[in-house]
Amino acid sequence: MFASIRPPDAVLHHLAGALEAVRLGTAGSIDGAPSPVRWSPVENWHITLAFYGESPDGALHELEDGLGAVAAAQPPFDLRLRGAGVFAHRTLWVGLGLDADAAVRLCVGAQEVGAAVLGRAEDRERARPHLTVGRVAQEVRADRTRRRRAGRGTAGTDGPGRPGRGGTDPLAGAVRALGVYEGPAWHVEEVLLVRSELGRGRGGSALHTDLARLPLARPDRRGAVPSWPS
Repeated sequence: MFASIRPPDAVLHHLAGALEAVRLGTAGSIDGAPSPVRWSPVENWHITLAFYGESPDGALHELEDGLGAVAAAQPPFDLRLRGAGVFAHRTLWVGLGLDADAAVRLCVGAQEVGAAVLGRAEDRERARPHLTVGRVAQEVRADRTRRRRAGRGTAGTDGPGRPGRGGTDPLAGAVRALGVYEGPAWHVEEVLLVRSELGRGRGGSALHTDLARLPLARPDRRGAVPSWPS
């Protein structure tokens, strides 16, 4: 399970259009080699706030209650998708603009709920709200490992979007292209608690199912203080 914000269709379609050129730029060579990037399907795009991992059935209501309290303490706000970066040399993400601080507050609150309910901290690479659009393909990652073990260097990066000394980063061009991206604004009014089932979605991707839609603060509830945990 995970907590997220889902941008409206118009926002996702705008990003999908911007990604078309990026996809072509990271496609395989003319000899038919596959793309080094595994792109996420549009229907799975979301802004990750907290990843809860495999959770016992009994934790669902506690997560929902805690996340609902966090959402109810945050007034609705405006966001846009803007810029890009890479986590751990393998995960390509798009960042946020406008009231990104409000999204960060939700991110921190959602992660604290997970720590309180599940007793485990959030992975470091997920410590900021982001929208994942692609990952380095497993074959490329395996080749990196083989090269590293053979002492031939890796295809890592020396910084955001910059090729490392040991090879070419397959995400470098995508980061450069998306670094200037700025999508349309939208009004955020809810947080979602979602179940992810690996391999059950389109093309072997994950299948996402909304478990709860948790509204942000109503005008008469702004400034409320989360009441979890009891």
